[in-house]
Amino acid sequence: MTSPKLASDTDHGRMYARTEGGALEVPSITTIIGQQATDLSGWHGYMAAKAALEDRRSYRVSQSSGLKFAIIRDAAQASERYRDEAAARGDRVHNYAENVALAKMGKEHRTEECREILVSNGEQAYADRFDEWWDIYNPRPLATEVTIWNHSVGYAGTLDLVAEIAGHICIIDYKTKGTDRKGRVKALDPKVVMQLVAGLKAEEYISDETDNLWKPWEYSKAPILMGVALGQTQVVPQQANPVTLEKNWYRFCALKRVWDCTRDLAENGAEALMPVVPPPATPTTTPITHLG
Repeated sequence: MTSPKLASDTDHGRMYARTEGGALEVPSITTIIGQQATDLSGWHGYMAAKAALEDRRSYRVSQSSGLKFAIIRDAAQASERYRDEAAARGDRVHNYAENVALAKMGKEHRTEECREILVSNGEQAYADRFDEWWDIYNPRPLATEVTIWNHSVGYAGTLDLVAEIAGHICIIDYKTKGTDRKGRVKALDPKVVMQLVAGLKAEEYISDETDNLWKPWEYSKAPILMGVALGQTQVVPQQANPVTLEKNWYRFCALKRVWDCTRDLAENGAEALMPVVPPPATPTTTPITHLG
């Protein structure tokens, strides 16, 4: 995940400020979407089993109980390592894509430096496939890594690219994806539609980062919302189905309310559960027997 200068990580997820170093006011788009539960238990188990099986120390495990627990510990952390490595790779690919757009806009850029970083990590194929996609679709970039804000719902975010393609304004989100056994890039998560529609519903954006100048959002009627899966073997762009946008917007707003409630409960400081003491014992009475 990239790190916009107005965003900071908090106990409640990533949040945005209006000015650099200012008070954090609203959550990020991805933090809100993260409120939706995702069952990753199967993936975590697979990664742990894979790590244990591939550990070169396994053949010596019977000779040392300490070694056994070291392998178990490392295997348990396999999914976290994979997640962190994937996030770092995603940042490198996004940086390259951003700088390609900056170069096309005639702005200062570090395209060659970003490509060299990918090459040094054995990831040149991502840059090559991205270049091929760029040449085929020929986007005219209008804004890249643009920070947006919505006051009505209360969120902010950073959009990867706004561009004109074949005469149509497109809001674009890049997702760096792995490759399956058949050499195809893995599919986009449908939740990307929520991310795109949240960008569409922005109310303001920073038009000048140097002066922190906010302006009304210009692209609220962009006809195409596009998720782009960036892989080593191919790039697969997909458009958000227009008939699903309204429901995805409602779902996003509902998740924002979940975030609000979760934060309010955490900041309230009150314990969610309280002890219950047993009721006082009732006095026992001896029944009276009448003698007749």
